[in-house]
Amino acid sequence: MTEGKKRVAILISGRGSNMSALIEAAKAPDYPARIVGVFANRPDAAGLPIAANYGIATAWRWHKDYPSRTGFELALGDVLKLWRPDIIALAGFMRILTPEFTAKWQGRIINIHPSLLPLHRGLHSHAQALADGVTEHGCTVHFVTPGMDEGPTILQARVPVLPGDTPETLAERVLAEEHRIYPEALAMVARGEARFG
Repeated sequence: MTEGKKRVAILISGRGSNMSALIEAAKAPDYPARIVGVFANRPDAAGLPIAANYGIATAWRWHKDYPSRTGFELALGDVLKLWRPDIIALAGFMRILTPEFTAKWQGRIINIHPSLLPLHRGLHSHAQALADGVTEHGCTVHFVTPGMDEGPTILQARVPVLPGDTPETLAERVLAEEHRIYPEALAMVARGEARFG
């Protein structure tokens, strides 16, 4: 039964492991959202064939084909018009979106970041956490705003930093938590339990 479920488009750049977690969660009959499309900003994104194997519509636009971020986002917008999503979920989408795009989707676009925001924004968050000597690390699902990794938090999960941790071992434990909380956070947004602002 899909009636009443929120329509979700997922944006990826790579393998899309969080995408897969969302797709799996959405298979449950009582999940309040359904995945209507997966979009990538590169043709070789490994998540595209995975999504297609689930029977989900896929599309890509190579961002390097566009001279500006605005041009790329217009092309992305044309795809989104076809899918008519209520919510956009970024899952390892490695493009910074323009303020115009994020304003248009304010409160309806979410992202997962591998740190306990506001700590360790941007890239290499696990290495940042280890360099800072923190005792716990984790991941955050948040609403997307024009500032990088700055939007309101929806859900967080924490993991301890263990002696001898490397960015890779820490990333592996954090990723397991990402796969757990991202579907939960999307469900909260779809049900209206988490709202922007």
